[in-house]
Amino acid sequence: MIRALAPADFASWERLWLAYLRFYRAEVSGEVTALVFRRLCEQTDGMTGLVAADEQGELVGLAHLVFHPSTWSADPSCYLEDLFVARAARGTGTARQLLEAVFAEARSRGADRTYWQTQEFNAPARSLYDQVAHRTSFVVYER
Repeated sequence: MIRALAPADFASWERLWLAYLRFYRAEVSGEVTALVFRRLCEQTDGMTGLVAADEQGELVGLAHLVFHPSTWSADPSCYLEDLFVARAARGTGTARQLLEAVFAEARSRGADRTYWQTQEFNAPARSLYDQVAHRTSFVVYER
């Protein structure tokens, strides 16, 4: 099930967030983590969060979106800043479900494009991205 991130999700979300940061060999302070979570839940600064929950209600995936104006359109753009699925839930269609929910959220907010980027070595993710969007010359996916 895909749904909006909620304040009660902090512990489960943080577990996914830290795993995502480890995947990209990145570090974010606890202060920034708390701020990001608050922005995503409160949908401030153009940010919103979606999560995927398994049948037991445990979070197994996350998607963080940033909506912003564009110099190239009168409509807003949706930047998918973070997408992550826990190892145990990979191959279950969760990432595709999250992406479809991202696209639906973008449409509901009037965004004329959704775009994101990934690292060149992230072949499993890129295989899915190539099915739902097109690769630009900037190695940024757009739909």
